[in-house]
Amino acid sequence: MKISEIFGSMVFNDDVMRERLPKEVYKSLTKTIATGKTIDASVADVVANAMKDWAIEKGATHYTHWFQPLTGVTAEKHDSFISPVGNCKVVMEFSGKELIKGESDASSFPSGGLRATFEARGYTAWDPASYAFVKDGTLYIPTAFCSYTGEALDTKTPLLRSMDAISEQGLRLIRFFGDTATKRLTTTVGAEQEYFIIDKELYNKRKDLIYSGRTLFGAPAPKGQQLEDHYFGPLKSRISAFMSDLDVALWTLGINSKTKHNEAAPSQHELAPIYATTNMAVDQNLLIMEYMKKTAEKHGLVCLLHEKPYAGVNGSGKHNNWSLTTDGGKNLLDPGKTPAENAKFLIILAAILKAVDDYQDLMRISVAFAGNDHRLGGNEAPPAIVSVFLGEELDMIIDSIVNGDEYESKKAGIMDLGIPSIPTFRKDTTDRNRTSPFAFTGNKFEFRMLGSAQNIAMPNIVLNTAVAESFRQFADVLEDAEDFDEALTKLLRETFAAHRRIIFDGNGYSEEWEKEAKERGLLNLRTSVDAYKCFDLEKNIELFERHGVMSRVEVASRKDILFENYSKIINIEALTMIEMASRDILPAVSRYIGDMAAAANAKQTLISGVSCLVETETVKKLSTLSEKTYRKIDELRRINDKAIKAGDYNKVAEICCNKVLPVMEELRALVDEMETLTASEYWPLPSYGDMMFRI
Repeated sequence: MKISEIFGSMVFNDDVMRERLPKEVYKSLTKTIATGKTIDASVADVVANAMKDWAIEKGATHYTHWFQPLTGVTAEKHDSFISPVGNCKVVMEFSGKELIKGESDASSFPSGGLRATFEARGYTAWDPASYAFVKDGTLYIPTAFCSYTGEALDTKTPLLRSMDAISEQGLRLIRFFGDTATKRLTTTVGAEQEYFIIDKELYNKRKDLIYSGRTLFGAPAPKGQQLEDHYFGPLKSRISAFMSDLDVALWTLGINSKTKHNEAAPSQHELAPIYATTNMAVDQNLLIMEYMKKTAEKHGLVCLLHEKPYAGVNGSGKHNNWSLTTDGGKNLLDPGKTPAENAKFLIILAAILKAVDDYQDLMRISVAFAGNDHRLGGNEAPPAIVSVFLGEELDMIIDSIVNGDEYESKKAGIMDLGIPSIPTFRKDTTDRNRTSPFAFTGNKFEFRMLGSAQNIAMPNIVLNTAVAESFRQFADVLEDAEDFDEALTKLLRETFAAHRRIIFDGNGYSEEWEKEAKERGLLNLRTSVDAYKCFDLEKNIELFERHGVMSRVEVASRKDILFENYSKIINIEALTMIEMASRDILPAVSRYIGDMAAAANAKQTLISGVSCLVETETVKKLSTLSEKTYRKIDELRRINDKAIKAGDYNKVAEICCNKVLPVMEELRALVDEMETLTASEYWPLPSYGDMMFRI
């Protein structure tokens, strides 16, 4: 196997298009991809025919419009290429009309009230900027998804709109710095993906993992991640084989799977790809998650993408490495060797700081869902408070601008380990801060709050749109300026001064930071429910409407969907706990109590006066815990029923968050204590030790 030969072999990419399309058609299509302009309908039939012939050569018999409804995952409906000719023959056909437009049931996906059950028609529309590919005998065509009345019912449509918005407003800004050649700005993303692996046989014995993706019960194993020996440790044979197959599968789809390693918690790992244009990065991350699951299954394993599958050890997230580039390939977040003198970089930096500060609530909302609430604020994840880490050098530059002082450049030091055989090397000018939610890391910003299971579209929609708004405001100011240099200096000083509160380079996990953040006036939206309430604030609706990213009704629909999804997840988890505790755990503990009591009676019958302290105390403790567990199950059932009957999903989510979850935690504590007292052969569930260490 030669990687250079298999890489992208299943993708209808630029090389394939150049080879198979007529020259003028290729130029028209690549112009559409490069500029984001409307595709020429006259070329669609030619592209469709070439795409179909190529796909058939790759073994495809069907095609599908692959889209991203508001479920957080992807959707697809497969149609064959066959078309009847007479009574006994068929030909393989695929038209430009079929390529450009598809139809799907729009009422069976979450719509937040945009579609009623009887209003079924929805459309999928080809996204030429994302390459088609062949998978499992089907040609996959990335598409947008909208209702019959034109509202976006997916994540891709507002993402593409946000990319247009930041390009439009960004071009206005960079024109002031003499850049007249750039025709389009593009955001790029590299999404690092964390995940857990478990043996499939053990997974199949855990209803909580099957139904909810996380363990709802489980006493800690004697060993967790205390020794920090799993992080970057040697790969186990089964894991290495799984990762190798995963790499090959992703490479054939043109996904630059670059880095793989063990993560901090036992059985936790990470994959990091190279950057791609944001819409393609979103598509690729969804494929990465899909192929992690499929490839793991081939190896008798299961990939867990939940943010917190195990209590007591690190959860999983993904780091959204975001940057802004010109169509000529120049990274606008590269500060250069003298960032203090790089005015274009500084104004873009100021715009990003302003965007993050002005829209802290949207940044938090973009990563808010039930699974991520278990992780944010923990020792392995940023806090729920949004802040920005820039590093010592940029902090000093901003201070000098705000204070009107002369900046004295800090030169990077030389790292010399004092070992002659090891060469010296130049250090970076600043350290990194792993507790920061939004950290500058040299030539990009790393948005670290994302959950491992989520579609990365929404965080990038928010980033793109919020930064586009800063660009718009800056361009308006500079366009009206009589003296550009004076106006630029004033704009930088005022912006950095007004938004310096969002900059923080300390320990984001500390209680001191929580107090300081409050004094600074920063938001602390602890739960997803707290965050969702801010979604349709007028300033947020105005932001999305001003840049044509989402309409008022589209924002409202997404808010409703978030509340509904959160409520349903907690409801499923509560029902799962009730079933497991009632039907599996209590009967098992009861059997053990009975056997222990029988053993005590047998001992006393055999030897009069013999001590039965162990059996007696165990029976007492487990009997008390069993009774408490039984009552707590009943309490959980009642409070969960009350939540369901609340009607409005906003109210349901409130009850789930503030009432149901605390009772679930109390039930878990009782069950986990019973696990530590019950003989392992009686306990009906694989233990944490089994699941995390037996791979």
